[in-house]
Amino acid sequence: MPLTALKVKNARPGRHSDAHGLYLVVQPSGTRSWMLRCQYKGKRRDFGLGPAHDVSLADARAAAMDIRKMVRAGLDPVVERGLKRPSRPTFEVVARKCYESLRKGWKDRRNASWISSFDNHVFPLIGAKRVDEVDSKAVLGVMEPIWTTIPDTARRILQRIGAVLDYAHIKGMIPQPISLRSVRKGLPRQERRVEHRQAMPYKDVPAFMAKVMALPPSVGRDALKLTVLTATRSGEVRNAVWGEFDLDNEIWSIPAARMKMKEPHVVPLAEPAVALLRRLRDEHLALDGAIRPERIVFAHYGARAICDVTMLKVLRDMQIEGITVHGFRSSFADWAAEQTSVNKEIVEKALAHKVPNVVEAAYRRTDFFDKRRSIMANWAAFLLGSARA
Repeated sequence: MPLTALKVKNARPGRHSDAHGLYLVVQPSGTRSWMLRCQYKGKRRDFGLGPAHDVSLADARAAAMDIRKMVRAGLDPVVERGLKRPSRPTFEVVARKCYESLRKGWKDRRNASWISSFDNHVFPLIGAKRVDEVDSKAVLGVMEPIWTTIPDTARRILQRIGAVLDYAHIKGMIPQPISLRSVRKGLPRQERRVEHRQAMPYKDVPAFMAKVMALPPSVGRDALKLTVLTATRSGEVRNAVWGEFDLDNEIWSIPAARMKMKEPHVVPLAEPAVALLRRLRDEHLALDGAIRPERIVFAHYGARAICDVTMLKVLRDMQIEGITVHGFRSSFADWAAEQTSVNKEIVEKALAHKVPNVVEAAYRRTDFFDKRRSIMANWAAFLLGSARA
């Protein structure tokens, strides 16, 4: 029986015949597309006529009739349709359009890494290909050189290529969605390695801080001092603004939007941290004439927040290799475990770690603020003794 519009709408996965070689092909995902099967010079040929959401049943029948007329006239439909078909954009063009469409909801860091990964590993190999010519084999060629050498990046790139091809299908550039599941089957197994950021042994941190304190103040050194004194993440320090600090009550309130776990975090400030911030506030006041709440504390020329490299450069200038800024959080955790009797839960809260057990998290409503104030004061005393920032 010929198809009807209702049958097209409700068709289940499979191939459904209309008449004279015209079929509706329904994928397991629910995607519907038209296909014409006919004989050309004694050989069976299949011709895609477009997705059913763009091409109606009547239009599919008309397109099928045009192809059958070409065959009867001895013309090759592939050649004839190719002369009329608009050219497809390249994979690089589509990838950049996809990137511009998706980037609005991303953080800056992901924004940059997404397209740079294509610039470095994808575009040189398949960027010039027409997007409808990029298949699993082409993607496999991209993955093979990087799959075991940079495994984490390779997995992200594979996902991003899939996103680009999905975007191309949605925009009508590819008649059927392309599954990349088979690509992984052609690649070797990746070894899962967990590489922790290198941390300075906690016993060495006081000597390190003494050396930093002896150096002339700079925006990178001051930011590093506060990062170590508060055991916070470098990004939380780099993007801090004056409106977050209550120096009279020795409190730093970081809003949820700036926290990794998207929960607000209140940091008790030890006396050396307060002294450091008071000095910086006086310097900013002398420079600007006023302290604006939105002004970034650690900034280049008072406008743009410093980057991670600025703090890392302090370590490298001191010829301290291998140690990372983030690693000082581990130094703090090791010191607390070995040199204090503070419960692990309090240390985890000081580090703004999320409670992994959802039931435990539901019942643990305290933030241990008073106990955290004590441990941060002891940490500062361990680091600096009677020295001031």
